[in-house]
Amino acid sequence: MSRLRDLYKKEAVPALTKQFGYANIMAVPKLMKINVNMGLGDAIANAKILDVAADELSAITGQRPVVTKAKKSIAAFKLREGMPIGVTVTLRGDMMYEFLDRVISIALPRVRDFRGVSDRAFDGRGNYTLGLKDQLIFPEIDYGKVDKARGMNVTVVTSAKSDNEAYELLKALGMPFVKKGQQ
Repeated sequence: MSRLRDLYKKEAVPALTKQFGYANIMAVPKLMKINVNMGLGDAIANAKILDVAADELSAITGQRPVVTKAKKSIAAFKLREGMPIGVTVTLRGDMMYEFLDRVISIALPRVRDFRGVSDRAFDGRGNYTLGLKDQLIFPEIDYGKVDKARGMNVTVVTSAKSDNEAYELLKALGMPFVKKGQQ
């Protein structure tokens, strides 16, 4: 069992139950899944970029990514419906906890001038999205083999009913939020 799942069961669940007054342990919010997405607009001109991004994303997450395709054509971007334009991975279970643990304890502290992540990136339904500017903050990526810095979105989907519950859940799991008023 992962370190973060132990932390959730031993510390986060009792703290959230006390704070929000849940009558049943099943009502306590939990992590459902983590979606890691790399949108690659450059893939329109060069399809090989997708293979490189897929290899990097599989090294970071430990799971093979799925290629995403354009849903509709946009002439201004020379994009046709069905063209591959990104890669995505959905993590659940132990892999999800391991990945979030690595993001919180290893990757985020390696960001230059890191002061914490914004507490405003919740969607209103208890989900949190974190945008990362480059993939080099993960130790699995070899600096010498990277041709271009590619960003990615990490979406943490929780069972929380409100943003406040999700904020407290992620805070209890160790997410380094910026202190209020420092943004």
